[in-house]
Amino acid sequence: MTEEPIITVNNLDMGYGSFVLMRDLNFIVNRGDVFIIMGGSGCGKSTLLKILVGLKEPLRGQILYGDVNFWETEPSERERFMKRFGILYQSGALWSSMTLAENIALPIQQYMKLNADQIGEIVALKLALVGLAGFEDYYPSEISGGMKKRAGLARAMALDPDILFFDEPSAGLDPVSARLLDDLILELRDSLGTTIVIVTHELASIFAIGNNSVFLDVDSNTMTAKGDPKKLLAESKDPKVRRFLTRGAEGGEVETS
Repeated sequence: MTEEPIITVNNLDMGYGSFVLMRDLNFIVNRGDVFIIMGGSGCGKSTLLKILVGLKEPLRGQILYGDVNFWETEPSERERFMKRFGILYQSGALWSSMTLAENIALPIQQYMKLNADQIGEIVALKLALVGLAGFEDYYPSEISGGMKKRAGLARAMALDPDILFFDEPSAGLDPVSARLLDDLILELRDSLGTTIVIVTHELASIFAIGNNSVFLDVDSNTMTAKGDPKKLLAESKDPKVRRFLTRGAEGGEVETS
């Protein structure tokens, strides 16, 4: 299958004021990838995600969506691109005072001119896609942590995004719920053709669902590896990359499926 770049990052520097957190980032996310942003604590994974989705401007460099330079477009054009993104935050970020149906309907009401029945049909479909059919009238406080993540995913998918961005989706979940979420992510990628970009440090998820990645090294302030995480585990000579991908257990068995 021919690879089709959907996000191209060129010579990207990111930071705050005069402080450079990461420099010279260069990588490509292809259509249909489950792309992992990984690295140790404080390396800037979430900052990179914010830059990719338009919440924070880079210090230098380019982010291309197709052939469009995202940060050099007019704000109105950038906002149009952002409507193509779906974002799932660590907590799920659901409104506690709204039912699941109301949470998912919110972006649809804001951006699409549809009547109540049409919105209800879309809401029901999105909840069914994440295994929550029949939970429209439940409030976030009435469901489990794993269900909240799935409901947050349903809302992220409300506008049929081209790209889904996840920030530590497995955070706070038990291993079984985390694996079910991983399986769901792959099912959605395969059935809908969505490109997925994930910030995570969970090795089980990295190896189970990632087919492409970038590794951010906090000591050298740049990326030191990119590619399929399984290949990096097998082939990388960088000791920091290997320590991260084995949790320091060199010589032990690492589960990659």
